[in-house]
Amino acid sequence: MRAGAAGRTDTRETPEDVGSELFRELARMVAALADIQQLRSFALPYPGYAQRALDRTVMHCLDIGETPPRSLPELWEWCRTRPADDSLFAAPASLVTPGTTLVHPVGRMPTRSCLEVASHGPDGGVVAHARGLLGDLEARCGTGERYRKCRSFLARHPVVDQRDRFGPGWSKDVWSRVKDLYGPLPESLLVDDEFLRCPSCGLPALPRNGPAPVFGLPATDADIWCEGEECPRDTPPELIREPDQTWILRRSLRTFLVLPHRTEESAREVLDRVGIDHEALSGPLPAYRLRSTGTGTVDVQVYDRLQPALLAAHLSGSAPSADRVLVVVPDALAGRDGYRKAFTDALPALLRHRLVLTTPVNLVPDLERARREEKDDA
Repeated sequence: MRAGAAGRTDTRETPEDVGSELFRELARMVAALADIQQLRSFALPYPGYAQRALDRTVMHCLDIGETPPRSLPELWEWCRTRPADDSLFAAPASLVTPGTTLVHPVGRMPTRSCLEVASHGPDGGVVAHARGLLGDLEARCGTGERYRKCRSFLARHPVVDQRDRFGPGWSKDVWSRVKDLYGPLPESLLVDDEFLRCPSCGLPALPRNGPAPVFGLPATDADIWCEGEECPRDTPPELIREPDQTWILRRSLRTFLVLPHRTEESAREVLDRVGIDHEALSGPLPAYRLRSTGTGTVDVQVYDRLQPALLAAHLSGSAPSADRVLVVVPDALAGRDGYRKAFTDALPALLRHRLVLTTPVNLVPDLERARREEKDDA
């Protein structure tokens, strides 16, 4: 929005505005297309949402004097190679980190950042889908204890094969409640009719160039992608040779339930070790209310989000349920250059005191700091 010569407000969008919104639309398109079989062989007619995104991209390219993509496969490749700060999009750093792509360069699947961008908007996108599934599960479970068992099972079992179903600790009761949240392995995640699973996060893995070289690659080869994206490569991916006997959790739950679970467990272990009582809050969010923390209420909420500004926007969408919320993210993320600043800068000024970004390692020190600030304010 710009001021005109006579003091009028010019509401016309700039090319940068159009590019930034196009980036968000393409994120939604990539997230939706990723659930379609045979991603790399799209055929006409394209799905309506994909055709609209392609048409908008073509029009934007013509407006800025750039040769447009000729097809949906070419547009998919653009999403793999052209980052958010490319001149085509010019998405600001206040939205996503420069260098962010929507399709992973190795796995050729939606990046975690893509799913976070696709969730940025009034409908909540992929995050809202995950929350809806968990909300339905909670209603079916009837009791908080039963729901927590089911939720923990989902977080620990993003992939279920025959060995799991006949192994120790298997609960038929839990499986009967959660099995509808799983489906068969999609062809896009298979390599020569076999499936690779990351030994660290338990999520799907893929090689860069298809099936031929994967099983001979050294364990540290960077050309193996997993959905978690951040996992070490010190052990090779696990091979599952009978994918028809394997079931996989819905994508939205793999991203927004499975990935934060390790951080959630670390945070709970810290609280238990120092003797801070806590109770799980109802709802799909991994959240806890701390007891005996002073006169004000303190909640702990756990996330694993690569984009700090989008995390701040998500938290700003509704008023905090407590006087102070400790927002716990993985230590490795919070330690990234600029992550904390981007998170804080994206928060409304009134919430910067109430929403405190922390990690499992810093959870107790940050809680003590919040207590001191509460006393000072009293």
